[in-house]
Amino acid sequence: MATGEGAIAAPVDEHRFACAQCGATYRFDPESGALVCAHCGDRQPIRSGPWTRARLKELDFDAASAQDLPDAEMEETRVLSCPNCAAQVAFDADLHARDCPFCATPVVTDTGMHRHVKPRGVLPFALNEEAARAAMRAWLDSLWFAPDGLQQYARKRRAMQGIYLPYWTFDADTASRYTGERGIVYYETHVVRRNGKTSRVQIPKVRWRRVSGRVARLFDDVLVIASHSLRDHEANGLAPWDLRALEPYRPEFLAGFRAEGYAVVLPEGYEAARRQMAGVIERDVRFDIGGDRQRIHAIETDIRNVTFKHILLPVCLAAYRYRGATYRVVVNAQTGRVTGERPWSRIKIAMAVLLGLLVAAAGGYLMALAQ
Repeated sequence: MATGEGAIAAPVDEHRFACAQCGATYRFDPESGALVCAHCGDRQPIRSGPWTRARLKELDFDAASAQDLPDAEMEETRVLSCPNCAAQVAFDADLHARDCPFCATPVVTDTGMHRHVKPRGVLPFALNEEAARAAMRAWLDSLWFAPDGLQQYARKRRAMQGIYLPYWTFDADTASRYTGERGIVYYETHVVRRNGKTSRVQIPKVRWRRVSGRVARLFDDVLVIASHSLRDHEANGLAPWDLRALEPYRPEFLAGFRAEGYAVVLPEGYEAARRQMAGVIERDVRFDIGGDRQRIHAIETDIRNVTFKHILLPVCLAAYRYRGATYRVVVNAQTGRVTGERPWSRIKIAMAVLLGLLVAAAGGYLMALAQ
């Protein structure tokens, strides 16, 4: 029997939903923003409007630190911990063995339940697997000094897997007091004698003056990855994310995809956010000091009204093994930006170096003939 307009099918488990028409499993379709049955084509819309996104509430950091969050903000899921890369990946209740999507390591799931802060928001997939693979192919084709046949090997070895990565976002009001020095550049004229000739040169000098002041900034959605499965350069390579497209968390958005549980706990994530804030505050202080040069002696920051939320952001992964080593390509499934790991061809690098030396030698020889 068909469900009514806008109705959501009953879940098979947390991330699987039975088709209201035929009983097969729905999957979230990035193009239509709906649950789609691959068997009969039935669709169920799930996207919320902007009035719903505006109610994407933050949680109080102090309450979380005191372990005083309401039970409604917590959940328990069955999570696999990969023995190779330490990724924490949520698995279906009936799944007992699978390769890790981050490093292609064959693993066997444990049966333990993990209690953690429930996701507040989710950024739904905007790219389907075909679009993600096209982005990966373009990236592979752009690689210099890659071994011959890498592109074909990587494309054939594995399909891309859609997975949601865990992130923290932090909001805070900050007020900072600073002391330092403002430097003004001026020039002194000096007479210099070289090769029997006298000339005047301008030597830059800096005149310093002590200063102090205050700066304030309201931070909104400072983003911290809550996973150890990606290296820093990979996570940074996926940015930027448009968090204005966040939806309130609903498990329907995860239908057909996996989600990694957070491995970076809330206090650790907050310290990473504070380091980001400190860098922005230092730039604010330098701007406030003004002048041509700045010296900062001390910054004291009061931080208030700290709130946070746990969100999920979409990526597509292709992990593959090539000549005994594991590599992966990661695609931002909102924007199509690609980052990843790649092998290098020593033969191609050596040939490029040799060619460079030959060109340099030829250039030197021609210059010698010209003289």
